[in-house]
Amino acid sequence: MENRIVLFVTHTPRQCGVYEFGKNVFNGISTSQKYNFIKAECDSLDELNVAIKKHNPAAIIYNYHPSVLPWLCAKISKGIYRNNLVDIKAVQIGIIHEITQQVADTATSYGNKFILGPSQKKLNSLFDFYIAADPTLLLKNPLVFKTGRLIPSYNKDKTEPPITTIGSFGFATPKKGFERLVQKVQEEFDEAVIRLNMPSADFGDANGENAKFIAANCKSLITKPGIKLEISHHFMHEDVVLDFLAGNSMNIFMYGDTVGRGISSAVDNAMAVKKPIGVSRCQMFRHILQAMPSICVEDNSLKNILNNGFSPLEKISKNWDAENLRWEYERILDSVFQKVQHPFKQKMGVVRTIQSVGNRFFTLPDKSFTWLRNTKAATEDDLTSVESSYIPVQLENNVLNRILDDEARRLYKPAEKKLFELVPKTMAKKIGRANVQQAFVFDTVYRHLDKYDNPKLLCVGSYEDTASMALQKMGYGVEDIDPMINYFLQEYYSKPSTLKNSYNIIFSTSVIEHDPDDESFIKCVSGLLAPLGIAVITCDYKDGWKPGDLKPEVDARFYTKSDLEKRLLSCIPGCELVDSPQWDCPSPDFNYLGKYQYTFATFVIRKKSI
Repeated sequence: MENRIVLFVTHTPRQCGVYEFGKNVFNGISTSQKYNFIKAECDSLDELNVAIKKHNPAAIIYNYHPSVLPWLCAKISKGIYRNNLVDIKAVQIGIIHEITQQVADTATSYGNKFILGPSQKKLNSLFDFYIAADPTLLLKNPLVFKTGRLIPSYNKDKTEPPITTIGSFGFATPKKGFERLVQKVQEEFDEAVIRLNMPSADFGDANGENAKFIAANCKSLITKPGIKLEISHHFMHEDVVLDFLAGNSMNIFMYGDTVGRGISSAVDNAMAVKKPIGVSRCQMFRHILQAMPSICVEDNSLKNILNNGFSPLEKISKNWDAENLRWEYERILDSVFQKVQHPFKQKMGVVRTIQSVGNRFFTLPDKSFTWLRNTKAATEDDLTSVESSYIPVQLENNVLNRILDDEARRLYKPAEKKLFELVPKTMAKKIGRANVQQAFVFDTVYRHLDKYDNPKLLCVGSYEDTASMALQKMGYGVEDIDPMINYFLQEYYSKPSTLKNSYNIIFSTSVIEHDPDDESFIKCVSGLLAPLGIAVITCDYKDGWKPGDLKPEVDARFYTKSDLEKRLLSCIPGCELVDSPQWDCPSPDFNYLGKYQYTFATFVIRKKSI
């Protein structure tokens, strides 16, 4: 796998946001020591053919948008790899700019018979695999990968302008909201400078007529003498764009809410200069809408957004750099090549994704069985912080390592009630008798919060984890990882920006039994825990179980007393149980599907001080 050639195909230089995005991505990943990325700027299939014959790549990544690569759509769609012009044997991967959850969920590939079941419809069959630079995407489709954004590096010091200066830039289209921005500034300020850069676009506004029309509209809206409007139409390359944005007091983007669109790259540049940013509640900004305090102009005034500075976006943007992007692309290519080389199908045509971490394989759980959830549909809970308190349950003998049976269900009933209060819609999806696990985890994490100053929390397997959601609803910061939303634990552990020995509390509900390599799982937990930090884990448990015995298909195993007390602890000599365990359970009282009789156990460990 080392030093395989990967062709990065984009169109020739134009005044175009897609080209600029592709240029930045290639510059970020081209320093890889694992793959040899080679850029090919092509405007036709003939030019692509020349590049393929010259470099003989193992994979091709296309910086794809239908308006800039129309010849690609016409010639290579629907899985036709062999035609009269070119024989493409390489794995083909498309960066999809106009990505939505629906597009991602329905993307297919005619050529991927090793991934797709025979009954799947061949919709959007353009590439073998897809990459989306959309951190909000749920990874439900085994053909679709995602990355974070790429925020350019900018280290210049810029003098703050003497008068409040509000800037924005972008190709001039009717839904960019430049006129709304002018109106908004005049509503709030009596004295300010508005700086707009709206160049013509080679694709869509080559003669600049749209830019001139919108500029005239903006000028006609100025009514206050203290409001000055500066408009430019020249196309600015990245360094100039960053200087322009850094020269403003704040930068505002008020796009109209358009459906079926990908994420705007304009704010990537704005985030680079770390000036306050305001946006409309447009789905093209969905990756930053969760910032708190809100940066949405519908929720907050421009003056408040300005006064809050860049701090609302610091945490969101901290990992979106070239080093992490390079790691993301290497990880994606590792997985793609493993999928091609080691096809895997579940019975009845249900697909399970193979992921590669080092030389190991990890499979996503069947989506019909997501941590003991019912199939009952429900909308998502709002996780906006609320004022809420909770009193942990009174423990007998302070035992945390135990069986979660009917006795535990009675004990942790107040915690379950609190979860229903905070995240009722997600709790309604769960299997009732399994909720004792989430109640235990929520109660145990909460009771330990005051033992740390500004505790750093990590939830492993966080998709629809109600303990994590409830803590966030109460205002606690929780970092979430889950293969549905971003990473497997082992992948996250290897991420360049992941800080080892840094988390005070790590919690995971009914996840470890699904991992084929639970020893690497628990080693990663140990490696991420800070000294004296704790890990709160629950698992499916049946003492005396052995490989080959009955278990749910999605479980890799049931846990036994020996597994918890000896095997897992032997993998993490730097950790210890927080108490003397009570794992005896001669009569398991949980039944799943009328077929599997078992129970749940807790595994609570503490990392020893160094």
